[in-house]
Amino acid sequence: MDYYAIGQRIRKFRKAKRLSQEELAELVSISTTHMSHIETGNTKLSLNVLVDIAAALNVLTDDILSETGPTQTNSAYQTIYDTLTTCTPQQVKIMSEIITAAKTAMDKYN
Repeated sequence: MDYYAIGQRIRKFRKAKRLSQEELAELVSISTTHMSHIETGNTKLSLNVLVDIAAALNVLTDDILSETGPTQTNSAYQTIYDTLTTCTPQQVKIMSEIITAAKTAMDKYN
């Protein structure tokens, strides 16, 4: 079990949710120091803490444990990739701007 890689995936999901280590630690009822040690792989996390972290981040435990990335979104990533490979460079640029604008709008209204 690669605890460093697990910690880095937790960190990635935490940052995607725009949570600080302190905020996530509070949601999971552990100390900020313990959260830091989990993210750096300096400590092993219990199953209970793993489940609580996954719930707080709204991801599957498999997404945290998996080395291949999020299972829920793999098909979405593949669809986007397949679509972009059929686009011209100009179309890729436009698609990128559309995705960025959509994400900005979603963040504004969440």
